[in-house]
Amino acid sequence: MKIKSVKSIRNLRGKTVLLRVDFNVPFKKGKITEDYKIRMSLPTIEYLLKNGARVIVMSHLGSPKGIIKPELSLSPIAKSLQKILTARAYKKKIKFAPGVIGVKVEELVNNLKNGELLLLENLRFEIGEEKNDNSFAKKLASLGDVYVNDAFAVSHRDQASVSAIKKFLPSYAGLLLEDEVKSLAKVVKPKQPLVAIMGGAKVDTKAPLIEKMHKKAAFVLIGGALANNFFKALGYEVGTSLIDEASLVFAKKFIHRGKIEAKIILPIDVVVKSGNKVSVKPLALLNKKDCIVDIGPKTVELFAPIIKQAATIIWNGPMGCFEEKPSSFGTMAVGRLIAARSKGVAWGVVGGGETVEAIQKTKMAEYIDWISTAGGAMLSYLGGEKMPGLTKIVSK
Repeated sequence: MKIKSVKSIRNLRGKTVLLRVDFNVPFKKGKITEDYKIRMSLPTIEYLLKNGARVIVMSHLGSPKGIIKPELSLSPIAKSLQKILTARAYKKKIKFAPGVIGVKVEELVNNLKNGELLLLENLRFEIGEEKNDNSFAKKLASLGDVYVNDAFAVSHRDQASVSAIKKFLPSYAGLLLEDEVKSLAKVVKPKQPLVAIMGGAKVDTKAPLIEKMHKKAAFVLIGGALANNFFKALGYEVGTSLIDEASLVFAKKFIHRGKIEAKIILPIDVVVKSGNKVSVKPLALLNKKDCIVDIGPKTVELFAPIIKQAATIIWNGPMGCFEEKPSSFGTMAVGRLIAARSKGVAWGVVGGGETVEAIQKTKMAEYIDWISTAGGAMLSYLGGEKMPGLTKIVSK
């Protein structure tokens, strides 16, 4: 695998670098609740600044679809980034552009000095971004001399700031993107046995990976609402639990003569809510009023020895409603099992927004080999789908 790294750019001093990052972080009441993605892009930002580049940072936030929505402005992110960089000895003030392109932005770019940083407003305030519009991409590219993609998390998107822009500028991979690709390569060509753990809800984004992992993995452990569809397909009562038709059709692919394929390991007991009552039940005893919210303790006992024998582990999607204590046990237990097996014994990779949040809650994130900033992009990459953001900068 060849990666055109940002470190291969000769003499960055004085060059204006358009840096695409993913600062699409969660907000609550106007405040950032998790800045993991911001911190993961710091090595690239600091590398560029220390080498005298004029850095223009680009990101999106939410999905405004070309409409300016004040609640989706990157202004709070500029303040957060300033605070983080100041704490790391960066003494200059971050500039914030009121737009993405146009005269005011160009003025700010022209006044940018070596080693200074300008953060553009939300890319998706421009209709051309999500349409991968060449005209918009060309205007964006005209702001800089070099393009660097450090946003692996959106590199599965065919959008102007990750795809079309590369037609107009020399393009390179940021340090985070480089680490993402190298870390996930160890899952693409894994040491065996490989164990994949899949949870969460809808199967539409996970289907390619489940099919791919099913072929190369020793086992695929299924949990979360994803498992409900397999239960339903096998004829079990799932009560008011979350299911969807597309996932149900997909689940039936792995069922033959009423039995699930041997590599697919499903929960054998679940935590259910029925009104205000929470209880643990085997699948056969579920009724129409039950709602599955977590995997049960016997399932954790079933999963544990499988995870403990793995040489490579990939986890995407929680085992249940981990935000609430009565239904957090399964997700926390799986997270701790993966952490205990990672860093030397096995190569452990975790990805997806909820999954990252869950692993942080276990207080064992430091023991995981790689915690990806990506969810959908990780699934697309491992599933062998097209990655427009990687063309021209990553080759096999």
